[in-house]
Amino acid sequence: MKKILVGRVVSARASKTLRVDIERRFPHSKYGKIVRGRTVCHVHDEDELAAQGDLVEIVEAPPRSKTKRWDLVRIVKKADDVTVEAASAVVDSE
Repeated sequence: MKKILVGRVVSARASKTLRVDIERRFPHSKYGKIVRGRTVCHVHDEDELAAQGDLVEIVEAPPRSKTKRWDLVRIVKKADDVTVEAASAVVDSE
């Protein structure tokens, strides 16, 4: 069985490649506080359908390059243009 994950596209700058963050919440092992973690996956997008901010579903795949080991299955939800512009403005100001 191949793993299927849902995450948000953080970068779609490279051709046919997406950078997707998989966010997770879990209790800290010692203190028990709920903390957030994330996993970064590089995803192959053959038709270049997804854009920054989209919520996407990805599946495990054989390695296509040094870091790319996931394939795009579908776009769960398209990003709002306002949200993407606001996020990019914050990144640009840093």
